[in-house]
Amino acid sequence: MRVLVVNAGSSSLKLSLLDDDDTVVAEEELRAGGWGADREELGQALRGPLAGAQAVGHRIVHGGESFAGPVRVEGEVRERLQDLVDLAPLHQLRSLAALDAVSELLPDVPAVACFDTTFHAQMPAAAATYALPARWRERWRLRRYGFHGLSHAWVARRAPQLLGVPSDGLRVVSAHLGAGASLCAIAGGRSLDTTMGFTPLEGLVMATRSGSVDPGMLLWLIEHERLAPHELAGALEHESGLLGLSGTADMVELTRRALAGEARAELALAVYVHRLRAGVAAMAAAMGGIDVLAFTGGVGEGSAEVRRRTARGLAFLGVSIAVQANASGEGDRDLSGPGSPVRTLVLRAREDLEIAAQTRATLATVS
Repeated sequence: MRVLVVNAGSSSLKLSLLDDDDTVVAEEELRAGGWGADREELGQALRGPLAGAQAVGHRIVHGGESFAGPVRVEGEVRERLQDLVDLAPLHQLRSLAALDAVSELLPDVPAVACFDTTFHAQMPAAAATYALPARWRERWRLRRYGFHGLSHAWVARRAPQLLGVPSDGLRVVSAHLGAGASLCAIAGGRSLDTTMGFTPLEGLVMATRSGSVDPGMLLWLIEHERLAPHELAGALEHESGLLGLSGTADMVELTRRALAGEARAELALAVYVHRLRAGVAAMAAAMGGIDVLAFTGGVGEGSAEVRRRTARGLAFLGVSIAVQANASGEGDRDLSGPGSPVRTLVLRAREDLEIAAQTRATLATVS
């Protein structure tokens, strides 16, 4: 089955056409002003290099508690997806705009929604539950949903494949490090814990997002500085993280400045790595140990310095990496140092392959 994978980002719409054997036939990245891509430009792409899709797989950020797995978009499903917009308004609206636009142009091609949250849907209650009043948790479905599930699910499949070992019993910490960043504790192919929570703001320091902060501090700002919710939201989402610490959200630029001795940049990198190391240790604790540390995402794949600093602080867990392997190479590879009990991998983020696989499996089930 030839699958068109649709991935709506904050400023672009990425489309990939995958053949039966998951070969990428064509790729397009379109500008996405407002809430969606230009319809004429999208139509030209779907009639041109991306023509011939037999199914469409859409990345949808939030499945809430309604969707514990991928689902064919038909009947009331689209309406139920709309009901989840409040949980992730910016991300969800862009995803749904892309879904509507592609469905309008390809009305006879079945569409499947694949969610970033569903890989974490069966996390143990101890990991998913916030210590909040029961009446709040029940009324508003307050829980830790987790995100980047499509990327972490790919790591869960790819890591044992690359190492030539079964996934059963394998304990993997997946580090998806990009503009957004999260960790996932994967044991036997299942998510046991993750760093993002009710929203993608929780957890690690990110490019422009704060990651976890003291909620009491936010209450203090509301009370003493009279900050409005939209001001807090804007600052936490778009003005914090590496940008707030150093003035740049770009890890390449930040690392260059840090290595040149710039104090703000060095502090930003130190804070980033400090949170990252602590998170990896927490994920390992959730599984009772670690066998594999897998770096993925733009920063995870591209920053040898982030990998080096992270591994240096995790030697007590058995993590060590080979200097030369870390400094060079491309594609999926093993960076583990000689005799290291923990295998350290770099894996290319392939959400497209995970979406295509879920799309085929879903349509095979319903057909």
